[in-house]
Amino acid sequence: MHRLLALAIAAGLVGSPLRPAAAPNYPPRLAVILVIDQMRADYIDRFQKDWTGGLKRMVTEGAWFRQAAYPYSETFTCAGHATIATGAFPHRHGIIQNVWWDRDLSKQITCTEDPRVRDVGYGTPVRTGDSAHRLLTPTFADVMRSQMRSHVAGLSLKDRSAIMLAGHGGDAVTWMSDTVDGWMTSPVYSTAPMPVVEKFLAVNKMSADYGKTWTRLFPESHYANRDDALGEVPPDGWTRTFPHVLNGTGESADSSFLAQWERSPFADAFLGRFAAALVEGFQLGRHDTPDILAVSFSSPDILGHGFGPDSQEIQDMYARLDQTIGALFERIDALVGRGQWVAALTADHGVSRLPEAVMRDGIDGGHVNSTAVVNAVENAMRPQLGTGRRVVALTGSDLYFAPGVYAKLQDSPGLMSSVINAIEAVPGVERVLRSDEVRGREKSSDPLVMAEALSYFNGRSGDLIIAPKRNWMVNTSGVTHGSANVDDQRVPIVLFGRGIQPGRYDQSVTPADVAPTLATLCGITLPQAEGHPLTVALQ
Repeated sequence: MHRLLALAIAAGLVGSPLRPAAAPNYPPRLAVILVIDQMRADYIDRFQKDWTGGLKRMVTEGAWFRQAAYPYSETFTCAGHATIATGAFPHRHGIIQNVWWDRDLSKQITCTEDPRVRDVGYGTPVRTGDSAHRLLTPTFADVMRSQMRSHVAGLSLKDRSAIMLAGHGGDAVTWMSDTVDGWMTSPVYSTAPMPVVEKFLAVNKMSADYGKTWTRLFPESHYANRDDALGEVPPDGWTRTFPHVLNGTGESADSSFLAQWERSPFADAFLGRFAAALVEGFQLGRHDTPDILAVSFSSPDILGHGFGPDSQEIQDMYARLDQTIGALFERIDALVGRGQWVAALTADHGVSRLPEAVMRDGIDGGHVNSTAVVNAVENAMRPQLGTGRRVVALTGSDLYFAPGVYAKLQDSPGLMSSVINAIEAVPGVERVLRSDEVRGREKSSDPLVMAEALSYFNGRSGDLIIAPKRNWMVNTSGVTHGSANVDDQRVPIVLFGRGIQPGRYDQSVTPADVAPTLATLCGITLPQAEGHPLTVALQ
């Protein structure tokens, strides 16, 4: 399916409206963007029998697009959130991964770090500065603020998630610190702590969950898979089986407790209450023009990397997230009015299965050894270029050379072939693509070249791009994402609320269609978007 989707994107077919987008007669008072980090498309089919709350409400009363997928290859959190928010792909908005090698600074940088500013802390020391200054395309929220003076609140455990969903401004854009011991924002959004946020955090402490136990919501026989899968990687203080006690490794709410907390449903519930407080405190949905609430639930991803998509923990987390979202929706109903708001749910990427589980089932899979990749490259170049280290970074699937090295490879086709052959000989590598092979090839008939081209941004992307085989991943333990494989690309899209025609839709669409759809409902356009309004689901 994903290869056909890629070709459809290249032909300009995916997301094409079945009828022209029209201005709404009565726009929603509040647009809610919900991103569930690492939610695979098949989770709805697999888990919806467990749901009675918000997720159930969206799937049964909303428009469920069952053939949604990212058409690009670098399926990472920051890139996904930027795509959802802008309606554009990485080759245009510039956010290629969570981190990449900065050739000018000669160091690895994050997608949000901004040396020009210093973050604003809520009860936590501040050591960094962050903003969306590397995002080169305006978000839906940016355009709404500019054209309609909309109020914008963005929230997540992750800085990159909250920042990319909001964009370059907002009333309250808040995330958890890297040390997981407090919350922060950027002076781009607020030069001082926001009273509404301070009020919530004063009476809602993460430490209040210390000593609580995460148990199964249902009898063990209800769960699809065993509760001790080979390859699971629990945090310190937990085992691979239920129950999971949130007491860290000591007798206080220390860093080990916080690592457990962010992997638990208690963190999702905290975020849901936080979001409801922002709606109330900023009176979102009660102004003259539509407002925006953007929430990214990070815990499914943080947990999922260690336990994998087939674990009882993931199934249980989604059952409890359904309750959290249900409580948030009920609060929005009370504050804004039932039927007066719209919500869009999607994910920033999917995830592959645990390689150990795949191999147990007799399927090829494993972990690509990144050290072996770098050593293979160095060994292939040494006979012709002599001693010395020429690889400066391997981030995700992007390999970066020291200045001038890639030009030498381009001037020597034989050496280039030797390097590529050496990488492709590493177990788990499907193919290696050159940057000059993918640049500007967004309409290539080769699905992988096209997917890499949509992820490629000149000056930021690597010199060589490594495409792993399906069920293989460039990491050392647990599971990950970040490839053009279908498990990483496929995600759900569900629209719900004002202006939405309920139903199940099988058109091929992408998360880049979410922002243009919300824009149409709110009466604006996104001129730099590559996605299209999903008018088939608009009333």
